[in-house]
Amino acid sequence: MIPRRDFLVWAATSIGALTAAEGAAAAEPPVGLPSAPAGPFSAQMVVDQARELAKQAHKAPSTDLPAPFANLAYEQYVGLRLHGDARLWLNDNLGFAIEPLARGFIFTNPVEINTVEEGVVKPVRLTAGAFEFGKLQAPSPNTPMSFSGFRVLQTGGGASPLEVAIFQGATFMRAIARGQRLGMVSRALSIRTADPKGEDFPFIRTVWIEKPSLANPALVVHALIDSESMTGAYRFTLRPGDITIVDTECTLFARSPVDNYGLGGMTAMFLYSAIDRKQVDDVRSAVCSTSGLQILNGKGEWIWRPVSNHETLQVSAFLDTNPGGFGLLQRERAFTAYQDDVQDWELRPSLWIEPIGDWGDGSVQLVEIPTDSENNDNIICFWRPKAPAQPGTETTLAYRQFWCWVPPNHPGLATVTATRGGHGSTGRRRRFVVEFTGDVFADESTWPNLNQMLSTNVGTITATQTFYSQERRTCRVLFELDPGGEAGAEMRLVLERDGKPVSETWLYRWTA
Repeated sequence: MIPRRDFLVWAATSIGALTAAEGAAAAEPPVGLPSAPAGPFSAQMVVDQARELAKQAHKAPSTDLPAPFANLAYEQYVGLRLHGDARLWLNDNLGFAIEPLARGFIFTNPVEINTVEEGVVKPVRLTAGAFEFGKLQAPSPNTPMSFSGFRVLQTGGGASPLEVAIFQGATFMRAIARGQRLGMVSRALSIRTADPKGEDFPFIRTVWIEKPSLANPALVVHALIDSESMTGAYRFTLRPGDITIVDTECTLFARSPVDNYGLGGMTAMFLYSAIDRKQVDDVRSAVCSTSGLQILNGKGEWIWRPVSNHETLQVSAFLDTNPGGFGLLQRERAFTAYQDDVQDWELRPSLWIEPIGDWGDGSVQLVEIPTDSENNDNIICFWRPKAPAQPGTETTLAYRQFWCWVPPNHPGLATVTATRGGHGSTGRRRRFVVEFTGDVFADESTWPNLNQMLSTNVGTITATQTFYSQERRTCRVLFELDPGGEAGAEMRLVLERDGKPVSETWLYRWTA
């Protein structure tokens, strides 16, 4: 099982290096995996395997690795490279190539990789001769290699293969839209995240990758997922482009009652921004791969919740029924907002989730973990169903992921384009500026008819001022929070006209 902190450190620090140095490792066939035999394939076969696996006691696969692959440092791991001509389907003119990633570093869980060609399962087998080993002592070229995941490359048009997604580590997947850098990490399944009982990390045991065709510009990946408490059968349909779309279908089975599990999960990093720069001494203006959480709830309300790096763990639950969508977005796309020539935070993807069908009752969960390093993904978001998963039952859900610059479904309202925070006029007061941008502000004759509906659950709001700009089409609301003796406050702001919203709803949790 991969410790959360180890993986998240790797995920943030390896963004640039993994693009330039392809990963590979270790030396024995997977141990403890349900071997996928060559033969006919169907999606139902994966569901049946997950159902049968849930009836059995959980047995973790062996994570042992032989020398020289055991205890690899990060620099050693990324120095291992698969030969370019060993990538699957690279020269088949199918639009995609697959690059298996070997085990090593913190990626010790084995993943069995199979392709499906003309309806037949074909296990992927590679030996050490297909890899470069950098400064490591290479094993015999005939040594079998085992895998920790795979990289998806888009091919065609005479250009070099372009990395568009990675499946590696637990149930993690990363993808990008055209022109972006890797950043956000999606999670197929989360179990007991931020739960006092401790987290149960599911992992991918086996994948079946359907060989694409020129008639269908999509890549279909089936995955068998296992953990101590749940199993699952997943089907991912990947369509890269200016917006990369991943349709996700899952059927889940519980080994034991599970009252805290999450779907459509994602993780990102937030160290600081203009919303909170306490104890920051840095030449950069902001360091974050996400700006905040957006929700379209089942009642049609658009919510924007800026995230923050609090000094204590914060867990927020946004109760809902049949949500319209949610996701962590990177809204600020100007280099000047970050001033970081190395990390290019403005190029990191947003990830928007749209449920397919009704999801019923539950909540969007937001977890904000304190961090003092930009190498830790500390912002987590997922949908938590209200009903527990029970043994002997099946839970089936589907949703669409949009890896994008801007989600295709966005409010026809003024949106929050900036939130700034700082010391107030006196004592413990905190001053905030919330900026809304929208066409509604282009006509100054409408300004007197706009109401700022601003509230807090504790303390008082004082010194409220409103500033409009016809040229920038903005409304900036400046105010102070006087928390009194409280250590935290939940604030809410929405702009209305004639009792109806003209902006999305800004929510923010301040903590001392």
